[in-house]
Amino acid sequence: MADILKRLYRFPPRFGPEWGSGGVFGLKYYRETLFFNLAFEGEAHFLDGEKEYLYCYELVGPKPVSGGDTYNAVDVVDDYIYFGGWIHAPALYSRDSGRRSISFINKFSHVHEYNIREKKVRLVWKEGINHPTEWAGEVSEIVYNPVDDKLLLARADGHKNLGVFSLNRNDGSIIQLTSEPALKGTLFLDIAYFDISYLGYFRGLQFMDLFDKRWSKVYVEDFSKISVDGGNVVKPFVGSMISAYARLFVFVKGGALVFEPAPYEKDSLKFVRLFDFGYSGYSPSRTMSVAYGGGILTAFNAFTHGLVFPQNELERNVMIEQNTIIGPTLLIYITPPMARIVGAFGARITSIETVADKILLGTSTTANLARFDAMPIDAGYREIVVVDNSIVFGRQPPVNFSIPTKLLSTLNWGGIPLYGYNEAILTLNLSSYNKLHVYKYDLRLPANGSESTVYEVKEGKNI
Repeated sequence: MADILKRLYRFPPRFGPEWGSGGVFGLKYYRETLFFNLAFEGEAHFLDGEKEYLYCYELVGPKPVSGGDTYNAVDVVDDYIYFGGWIHAPALYSRDSGRRSISFINKFSHVHEYNIREKKVRLVWKEGINHPTEWAGEVSEIVYNPVDDKLLLARADGHKNLGVFSLNRNDGSIIQLTSEPALKGTLFLDIAYFDISYLGYFRGLQFMDLFDKRWSKVYVEDFSKISVDGGNVVKPFVGSMISAYARLFVFVKGGALVFEPAPYEKDSLKFVRLFDFGYSGYSPSRTMSVAYGGGILTAFNAFTHGLVFPQNELERNVMIEQNTIIGPTLLIYITPPMARIVGAFGARITSIETVADKILLGTSTTANLARFDAMPIDAGYREIVVVDNSIVFGRQPPVNFSIPTKLLSTLNWGGIPLYGYNEAILTLNLSSYNKLHVYKYDLRLPANGSESTVYEVKEGKNI
């Protein structure tokens, strides 16, 4: 592994027509091979102790290509690494009347197989809809079903063919299991869980018993009814999903949902607010959650989505929300009842993997931008950062958040873990007298309520 780590490097902007910047996605170390997808260049990298194998999606279509994966769709089975996502093959970029755009005629969703022993890539399945402005649902998650030896695919980002699908990894045949869009998924007990997401926003859970193939659904219409602090959430974009502690964790913009699927639990789904800053773009989107040391390692990103060439007033307002950087990207280690900040980084952590005493972080300096922000090159600097696992067990890094009140409205906000910090300072600059409700809670399991204290705050500066 030491030889592999020496060959990790920074990826500057290169040809890869798309919306802003992609990142390093799908980091997976398995059977002495390190895999990752480099987006938007459309490169799948496989590194072992001897050399690096590079696959540029030539089995999907001709060059130039762009894309690859932007949601970490990867799983492993026996001697195979399965990776999915989407790819332009070939990529079609244009500028018309000052508008920068990508044609989606050649955009394909895909699943590939890498044979570790033979060091060969095989295209298992691809799908496109041949439309200039719409695309087939991207593969945003791959979950291996060990009961029937199939790959379960989550698809929510797109216009056609959304939901959960079952893919035969041998012959590439595919069937749709549900039609409600799903962005992420995981196995928990003997059930495969997926979110229900419309426009990426969490609306509930859909899950299948692996044995009898029966589906069930749980909908969430009002976060305030399940939140430990009684507050709602703005735009709960789904980030990642993982099972631990005999529970299901779903990380969304604004915090984490904890699901306890026991038949005797009346209220099995709870929401714990984490790093919720209202209308800002701060979010655990387009990253990963991984099991580490029996706990959960995940990230909340400072700049996941953005916009630089607004076309109307609505987009100008969205740009203000998404492009306002209120704090650093944070690496979080969850060991209930504690959630601890263990690292502070730049714009985005796009992928996470742990190897022996190292933690590998895929990073990017720029967000995934909007439709008419399309560029012929990837707009970010991407790299794989190798850090020692001692950061998980060491002192917490200094962290500062600066939040314009216009992003907060009158909603509940915050949820900043303070474990390990000797001093926490909140400074309020107010235009008038007000009352501040401070909620104190932890991430105990089962999740329950919070303690509230009310403070009177005056006009001007309050510390």
